[in-house]
Amino acid sequence: MRYKNIIAAAAVSMMLTGCGLYNKYEKTVEDPADPFGTAVGVSTTDESIAQMSWREFFSDPLLQKLIEQALANNTDLNTARINIEKSEISLKTKKLAYLPSLYFAPQGILSKFGTSAWSKSYTIPLDVSWDIDVFGSITNKKRAAKAALLQAQMTEESTRSNLISTVAQEYFYLQLLDRELDILIETDSLWKASLDTQQALYENGQAYSTAVNQQESSWLDVKTQIVDIRRVIRSTENEICSLLCITPQHIERAHWYADHYHSAADKRMFEDRYLRIGIPAQMLERRPDIRLANYYMEEAFYNVQAARAAFFPSITLNGEVGWSNNGGLVNPGKLLWQFVGSLTQPIFARGQIRANYKTSKLTEENLKKKYVQAVVDAGNDVNEALADCRAAREKHEYYHRQVEVLHEAFVGTHELMDNGKAKYLEVLTAQESLLSAQLNEATNMYNGAQALIALYVALGGGTK
Repeated sequence: MRYKNIIAAAAVSMMLTGCGLYNKYEKTVEDPADPFGTAVGVSTTDESIAQMSWREFFSDPLLQKLIEQALANNTDLNTARINIEKSEISLKTKKLAYLPSLYFAPQGILSKFGTSAWSKSYTIPLDVSWDIDVFGSITNKKRAAKAALLQAQMTEESTRSNLISTVAQEYFYLQLLDRELDILIETDSLWKASLDTQQALYENGQAYSTAVNQQESSWLDVKTQIVDIRRVIRSTENEICSLLCITPQHIERAHWYADHYHSAADKRMFEDRYLRIGIPAQMLERRPDIRLANYYMEEAFYNVQAARAAFFPSITLNGEVGWSNNGGLVNPGKLLWQFVGSLTQPIFARGQIRANYKTSKLTEENLKKKYVQAVVDAGNDVNEALADCRAAREKHEYYHRQVEVLHEAFVGTHELMDNGKAKYLEVLTAQESLLSAQLNEATNMYNGAQALIALYVALGGGTK
């Protein structure tokens, strides 16, 4: 009687100890305070550009068409979708682990001993095996599988957002290249006219051959830049085709200063309402990488619980039902019933169970630190993108005015040269300065659009 009491007390103790193995995951890591840091003078509000769908944010219909193609055809995105399906299958398998397993295993035996007659026997059983989830091993594995499914979904959202961002940036880069090509072609025409003028002055003895050579050299440099730009345009079109999983072809796009582009990229860069970043909590809820880091912690939590459950006994019920003529039974045989219950308590497993538990705990602690780092990095992304937007907006005024001033200087210097009051070197310097300023203005506009896209993605936009 005394031994029975001891065994009962031990069983109750194990049950009470194992109750914590069914606890659900709750995030215990505190988010860093003020992840945006000094937000370059822009106050946070409930409104955020991340609330806009990508179709609202990118209003150019040609760009929308490219993004839709990419979302339908992109290989990386389709791979992420397939991984979701795999995770769903894995979760379904973990859920079915609660049910008993059934096996149909008929067996026939033909035997003979000495001169005796042949003996025939058979067994037609249905074997049943059922693992009883007393200490939460199956439950925690199922919950870990669900967390893995959520990870796959977040990976798909992250891939989707990055894909939209990349297609848009490549599209705007094409528009930048088109604008630069227009500037260079216009410059080519102007400089060719200047070269013809210098050539005529030289033939009339009013200019030196060095002036002609210098002008021709600058004109040829523009010609080579035109060739380079056209080559980069082709390369960029090919990159977009690769994202869309289509063969190389021309990418249709709007002109740089078309109204829908003007409102979708450069104009937004100059309006404060498009620089509203929202509150940090919104970013944490939207950004796939932060949610992914949280689901990694959740999976690790349940893996630790499952590793703890391995210290406790496992209970299995086995059964067999069927027909058999073994044991001298006559045909067609009698009904056979058999039930077995087994309990397996680990005592010494060469340290593997304890090692698995410690490894799981260390993995959980590491993922907690990575979550904090993910939040810090996300806040830094927002801060950097917002600073880039504001810098591009501030520089735009200067670049625009610089182009106007240098254009006036070029026209005035050219008139002075025609009247013999300026030298060819002054005209050449004015031409080169104007070209550089025009290209810088175009590049700054692209940088501003790129920064706005980066801010949109950094705040968790583009996932829907």
